[in-house]
Amino acid sequence: MSQIKYYIFVFLVLLTTNFYPQDRIEDDVALDQNKIEFYLDEADRETQQSSYYKAVTILEKALVLAEKIESDKFQGIIYSKIANLYFNLEKYKEANFTIIKAMTIQSRIDDKVNLAVSRYTCGVIYLAQGDYTNALDYFKSAKTIFEEENYNELVAKVTLNEAKAHIAQDHLTEANALVDKAIILSKQYKLPVIQSSALIKSAAIACKEGKYNRALAQATEGSNLAKANGSLNVLNESYKVLSSIYEETGNYQLANKNLNLFINLNDSIINIRKEHLIAEKEIIDADKDTLIQTQKEQIKEKNESDSLNRLTTILSVGLITILSLLTLSLYKNNNIRLKTNNMLYRKNEELLTEKERAEIAAKTKTNFLSTVTHELRTPLYAVTGLTNMLLEENPRPEQMQHLKSLKFSGDYLLTFINDILQINKIEANKVELDPEVFNLKTKVENVIAALNNSAQDNNIFIHFEYDKKLPEIYNGDQLKISQILINLIGNAIKFTKDGDIWVKMTQLGVKGKMHSIRLEIEDNGIGITKEKQESMFESFSQGSVQINRKYGGTGLGLSIVKGLVKILNGKIYLKSELGKGTSFFVEIPLEEAKEVTNIKKRDYAKDLNNLDLENVRILVVEDNKINQMITKKILNKMNLVCDLVDNGEDAVEKVKEVEYDVVLMDIHMPGISGLEATKQIRAFDKELTVFALTAVTLEDKMPEFEEAGFNDIISKPFKQEDFEKKLYEALKENKTSASA
Repeated sequence: MSQIKYYIFVFLVLLTTNFYPQDRIEDDVALDQNKIEFYLDEADRETQQSSYYKAVTILEKALVLAEKIESDKFQGIIYSKIANLYFNLEKYKEANFTIIKAMTIQSRIDDKVNLAVSRYTCGVIYLAQGDYTNALDYFKSAKTIFEEENYNELVAKVTLNEAKAHIAQDHLTEANALVDKAIILSKQYKLPVIQSSALIKSAAIACKEGKYNRALAQATEGSNLAKANGSLNVLNESYKVLSSIYEETGNYQLANKNLNLFINLNDSIINIRKEHLIAEKEIIDADKDTLIQTQKEQIKEKNESDSLNRLTTILSVGLITILSLLTLSLYKNNNIRLKTNNMLYRKNEELLTEKERAEIAAKTKTNFLSTVTHELRTPLYAVTGLTNMLLEENPRPEQMQHLKSLKFSGDYLLTFINDILQINKIEANKVELDPEVFNLKTKVENVIAALNNSAQDNNIFIHFEYDKKLPEIYNGDQLKISQILINLIGNAIKFTKDGDIWVKMTQLGVKGKMHSIRLEIEDNGIGITKEKQESMFESFSQGSVQINRKYGGTGLGLSIVKGLVKILNGKIYLKSELGKGTSFFVEIPLEEAKEVTNIKKRDYAKDLNNLDLENVRILVVEDNKINQMITKKILNKMNLVCDLVDNGEDAVEKVKEVEYDVVLMDIHMPGISGLEATKQIRAFDKELTVFALTAVTLEDKMPEFEEAGFNDIISKPFKQEDFEKKLYEALKENKTSASA
């Protein structure tokens, strides 16, 4: 009987093994297919929100399931979508590799429509990499299938991308036909994003062909459509194209306005994308770490059941314990050492006088600023030098915007560095007055005229009132007064929109030739809260973090103004109400003077050309290859020949071998520094003109430079006029000495 029961049991097991699991397998496959479709939809939603890393992670889960159920169709679709995400992340190598996988699978199973989608994606990847021939081939094959299957949106997309490839190759006739077709299709099937982008491309082509009225009409329509649909990338492109059109038609004000809109929006898009991707990647990495940790714990639990692995775990724990004790011991020793050092430091600090501490702090700060400015100015010299060179070499129209953006960024960075240095000089009492006779009324009018374009961009009208009692001619430091005016009026423009600014000069009192003058800058802008008014003159201070992000700037302007006003023996204060505007008041004493005739600015470039430069030899000592190239090109443009060396030792040897008229000596170089090299040169040649070509803080290094034997200093990045003046004076003196 027991044997019969056993056979019945075996039969039932075999029965359930052969039939029940098959139904279960089919159910599991259907469930996995549903999961894959859910993942695909979820990945599409994340892609629309630009969460590309999340979408990739979701698609990787879907791919595991597709491989499990051996679905070639799903695998092809998933690989195609992953390739598109890699393209959006600008990982073109991974995108290429993945899209080839997708197309290989889809070709094998003859998945016609999805293969066309993959070919379109492949074309977009090639287009981004500048491979226009391959891009057009893939677009053409994809477009044929989309037209057959009536996928009109995809036909419009492919057509627009074909146009982009032809524009990049300056095939304007082909590009025009394709763009027109894309516009018709997008209007017909109500595709506003494609329509706005196609209109912008049409405008760019028209601008290249010199059809400026058509270009402006198309660009304006495309820009308005992009704005209405919130298409930031297309809107950004429209600003760039509009700037080019206005520049070509001579409307430089609107060209500059649109260029600024392009720069600001482009920066915002890049920053938002960067922040979004970084935050997203951190979340995904954290999720992966959690998954890895979970897997580790599962493996650990499994291994603990095995005696050998249990022994390994015990040994690992023992090793970790030993390392922990060692770490603890090192930590305690370090604490003891830190406490000892702190005690010694406190004792030493007690011995220092307050004056000595201040001197040490000031010296540390100065050295820090000297190092930082050198590290910033050296690459900045390359950026500004190369940009100016490229702008002078007739760049293509499409390159002009990039070069202007680069120049703007370089100038902004240089201004920021100079602001930091100026604050440092003010705080160290190293700023001296440089009085000269000037016309105060004309000075203010000139500053207003220089800033008027920026005011008009914000729809602002600047009113100027000059007290009739005030004389116009004074003896004072007009450069510092200009800086005060530029900072205060510039601030008023930045924080006012669709409003007015009043610049008023009034007389407070007079004693002999000394006049007490009040300068008032009033605006009806956003105003300043009472809490923030107290700290407005501190360095890096603005109304709030939100104001800083919205309006930009470094928060150094008012700190500089306060320092300059103090140097001029004046005072500054403000009145403001949030939402109603701000008034800044500057009161300074100025000495009345007699009218002087204007001295014509000297053209040193012309003076240089008048010299006999044929036999002039200049040695450039510079270790940075890019800076070598820039300096050489500048000298060559001035019809001067130069030799190049990249270290101090070679410079000394060259001067011994060749008779040079001028040496341009960099300070920071490998081996011996420019200072040491100059000292060595002075040991055998006292007459040679040696300029320090440097990016360090000049005021603090002047005695050191003079001691080394430099004739003068040229600061990097240098002003062309300053360079020409010093070079002319040196060469003229050399010629005079030679004649004598």
